Amino acid sequence: MNKILLVIQREYLTRIQKKSFWIASLLGPILITAIWATPILLSMQDKEVKRIEILDESGLFKPTDLIDKEVEYKLVNKPISEVKASFSKDGFTAFVHLPKDLLTHSEDIKIYSEKNLSLPLKSSIERVIEKKVRAILMKDAGIASDVYEKTQIEVGSETITLSDKGDETSSSSGGAMILAGVMGMLLYITLLLYGSQVMNGVIEEKSSRIIEVIISSIKPYQLMLGKILGVGMVGLTQFLLWIVLTFGISQVATTFYGTSPVTQKVEQMKKVDPEMGKQMDNTSPLDEVTKVIESTNIPLVIGGFLFYFLFGYLLYSSLFAAIGSAVESAAEAQQFTYIVMLPIIMAFIMAQFTLQDPDSTMAFWASMIPFTSPINMMVRLPYGVPMWELATSMTLLVLGFLGCSWISARIYRVGILMYGKKITVKEMTKWLFYKG
Repeated sequence: MNKILLVIQREYLTRIQKKSFWIASLLGPILITAIWATPILLSMQDKEVKRIEILDESGLFKPTDLIDKEVEYKLVNKPISEVKASFSKDGFTAFVHLPKDLLTHSEDIKIYSEKNLSLPLKSSIERVIEKKVRAILMKDAGIASDVYEKTQIEVGSETITLSDKGDETSSSSGGAMILAGVMGMLLYITLLLYGSQVMNGVIEEKSSRIIEVIISSIKPYQLMLGKILGVGMVGLTQFLLWIVLTFGISQVATTFYGTSPVTQKVEQMKKVDPEMGKQMDNTSPLDEVTKVIESTNIPLVIGGFLFYFLFGYLLYSSLFAAIGSAVESAAEAQQFTYIVMLPIIMAFIMAQFTLQDPDSTMAFWASMIPFTSPINMMVRLPYGVPMWELATSMTLLVLGFLGCSWISARIYRVGILMYGKKITVKEMTKWLFYKG
């Protein structure tokens, strides 16, 4: 046991003392923040009012019908060929042609521009035209505009979770989906990232022949386990640093912009789809977060995340370590890594369906099979999972880790001292049955 602890200590201290560790730990949160901060900064600086020319052959529009805060419209009365040739030179972003039979053939509207229009601008043009056409059609049908407005109700609903004891708690389906998606993505990234680090570490020691000295004083299985746990602790340390730093930088960026990224997204949605924007605006992001916290067993989710991160990492890292011991270079390892990466990628793909229907048969089995359960069970957990399913999934994952670690140890003890021989899957299978 002392030897394993020494290997863990060596792996951990060696890696966290490297400049690359701290550079990645500091740059990671900055890049994460920049992903949402940069588009917001650019959108805040882009205040140019778009100018649009409209050739109205229907004669329905007046200048007062074309008032918009974001877009400047101008009615023109010229031949269409002339407008096509001059609108861009005159400083207009686009030119809209409204046909004579607009009321009966509104689908014949044409928007001309030198390059593709943005979705918000296209939606703004369509919205202005739709508003006028709708008002005329209602008037022709004898429907007062105020009567029509009264019929445009918005249906809202509140989701409530009901416990076995009959206790009611306000919940949030959208919040649960976001929480599940984030945790599934984090596990997917960490399993690939830190598992491959274990493999590269083994390859590096084997290629430099350091392993021959180390193996003389420690059993191969102890060395493999110590290396896996050491890298895992490094990953957990970096993971915690990312969380703390990302939260801190995000708070500073939010203060700088004067609004949160969620609020910015709501404002953008209002421009593209006003109705959807209203629905998003009616419920504040803070309310959604509060609902998720109140309706979700947070200690269970955090405990589950740590468990599935740990044992999912142990399972896949043992397989990565076995591959690293069997090859002599990273290039040679590529022919074997797909065998381990395929289940992780498959688990991530299945998680997309689990996210949509967490109680489906596929979601159930995906959260039970050890190779796919770390990601898929964490996607299901915020929605609520029966305790027997969670206990079964955890038990199977532990058994899966023990089985994979036994297989990996058998390969590791032979492969770690194997040089100058091209390794195949068939050859590695033979190593499982070597005695000693």
